[in-house]
Amino acid sequence: MELDVTIGSNSLGIDIENPYKFDTRAATDKIVRFGQENGEDISALRIDTLITKMIKGVAGCEHGCPSDAKGFVSRGFGHFKLGYIDGGIISAVHELNNGRSITLKLFPGF
Repeated sequence: MELDVTIGSNSLGIDIENPYKFDTRAATDKIVRFGQENGEDISALRIDTLITKMIKGVAGCEHGCPSDAKGFVSRGFGHFKLGYIDGGIISAVHELNNGRSITLKLFPGF
């Protein structure tokens, strides 16, 4: 799996080798630092919980997609606008205070 995080025109890619043993805290710390480097304080956005739910939505798709991607998207998550893209991709977009947005896209690994 691959998690792509974009703020403005800058992006950060995070490889998720094993979705069942993924260090969500370390990834969240990396994303928060990426936000700070781009002049954004995203520490209150509950990125850790969002990533966990995105992974649960996509993990297992190889046995008949979506695992629970569409259910997760329909339930929503906070102020993020969620989307399901054919092929098992989940996107989450949140508008930031300065008119920019943060976008997370999780791509399945198959």
